[in-house]
Amino acid sequence: MTTIEANLQHVRARIAAACDRAGRDVNAVTLLAVSKTFDVDAVLEAVQAGQKAFGENYIQEGVEKVLALEDMVRSAGHDAGVEWHCIGPVQSNKTRLVAAHFQWVQSVDRIKIAQRLSDQRPENLPPLQVCLQVNIDGGNNKSGASPNEVFELAEAVHAMPRLSLRGLMSIPEPAPDFEGQRNLFLRTKVLFDSLNDRGYGLDTLSMGMSDDLEAAIAAGSTMVRVGRAVFGHRPRKN
Repeated sequence: MTTIEANLQHVRARIAAACDRAGRDVNAVTLLAVSKTFDVDAVLEAVQAGQKAFGENYIQEGVEKVLALEDMVRSAGHDAGVEWHCIGPVQSNKTRLVAAHFQWVQSVDRIKIAQRLSDQRPENLPPLQVCLQVNIDGGNNKSGASPNEVFELAEAVHAMPRLSLRGLMSIPEPAPDFEGQRNLFLRTKVLFDSLNDRGYGLDTLSMGMSDDLEAAIAAGSTMVRVGRAVFGHRPRKN
């Protein structure tokens, strides 16, 4: 068994245990393996261990991996069925790359970026699946719409023809203990429920990472974004 395969088994066991404690079905929580700064061979190793969903923060690097993995699986004569999520900040000059190469983007925080993604999504592809990134605790150095801005943003994205609004993503500041973490995540869950009360039919609440996935699952997360616990410590990015 490879290290990445063993790590994936360990993370899946953590998710299952957290779901059991929260009285939730383990199938209600998706593991997104965050592969930023790791090479395509590491991604392939995770794919061979059964992982299908991957998150990338750096768009150019992510696109290179998307294309390289496609070449690898094509040469092997099968389809890996991999799903790619853009989870990093999206600048205007990178929207075309995101729209063309990713299935999901979880970091939409402005109407302008959403409009460009919709306009640039190729017609031969299904709509781009979108989560709105919310800066739930007001961190000064973080991306994300404020909670008050999310309602206007949701209304705009919901109306865009080449986007499909799926939910919210948040990265709150670290908290000192489980209850502190859970309480921060619950603030995003309340916002998520408020949007659904308005009829949006959201199904994806992307919260929790390597250090706090248990608290996120206890608060209702449906997708945890795990990098270090799957791939190990990150190599330095040049």
